[in-house]
Amino acid sequence: MLVDSHCHLDHLDLAKYQSDLSSLLQAARERGVEYFLSVGVDLSSSKRLIALASEYEDVNVSVGVHPLQERRPPIPEISELIELGSHDSVVAIGETGLDNYYDSDSSEWQQESFIRHLKAASELEKPVIIHTREAKEETLSIMRGHADTKNAGVLHCFTESWEMASAAIDMNFYISFSGIITFRNASTLREVVKNVPLERMLVETDAPWLAPVPHRGKQNEPQYVVEVAKAVAKIKDISYEEVSEVTTANFKQLFFG
Repeated sequence: MLVDSHCHLDHLDLAKYQSDLSSLLQAARERGVEYFLSVGVDLSSSKRLIALASEYEDVNVSVGVHPLQERRPPIPEISELIELGSHDSVVAIGETGLDNYYDSDSSEWQQESFIRHLKAASELEKPVIIHTREAKEETLSIMRGHADTKNAGVLHCFTESWEMASAAIDMNFYISFSGIITFRNASTLREVVKNVPLERMLVETDAPWLAPVPHRGKQNEPQYVVEVAKAVAKIKDISYEEVSEVTTANFKQLFFG
C-alpha cells in the first residue's frame, strides 16, 4: 500500500480519462496507491474538495490558502478556516507557509496568513501542511512561535537544507518529498533524503505539478507517487516495500492519530 500524501485533484486535466476522476484514481489504485490527500489552495478550492471527498472513501482533504496568490485576497479569518476544517473529510489545515522565491513582496500577507492557519490548526487539533521556499529562518521562527507541536504537521514538497528539516523534525513535524528528488540537478536534495529518518518521512506527487522522471514534462498524477517511493528506496538503499509500509504508517499516524 502507498499513499499520495499531497495532490490537487481539482487542478488535474482529466482529458485522457474522459473527464472522469474515478478513472484517474483507479489507475493509481492499480499501482498500489490506496489513499489520496487532496489539498486546497484557496477557500474556493477547499470547498470544492470537501464536496468531492464525499464521493470517495479513499480521499480526504486539507483546507487553506496557499501563500502564492495571483490576486492577493483578504487574509482568511481564523473562524473561516475553523469552519471549513470542521468537516468530517478534512484532516489538515493548509497548505500555508512562506515563499520568498516567487513572491517576496507579499511577505507580510504570507506571514499573517501562515500564523492564522497555525492557530486554526491548533484550535482544531489537526496537523498543518506547510509550503516553504527560500524562507528558512522566517518559517522556523513562526513555527516555533505558533505551531502546535502535539499535532504538528508536514513540510511538504521539501527542497530546503538538512538543517531546516532537522529543526522541523525536532518540532515533531514530518518531511515530505516529491518527484523533485528524481531530477538530475537534485543531488543536494537527495543527500537530505538520506539524512531524514524514514520514520519522519512522507511521499507525495503535488500533482498536477512536478512529475517525476521518467514522466517529467508531463502532467503529474497520483499514480506517480510510486516513482517517488522507488527513488527514496534507491537513495536510502532499502526496499520499495519498506518505504511503502513506513511512509503509509507515518501518514496514518499524522493525519488520523
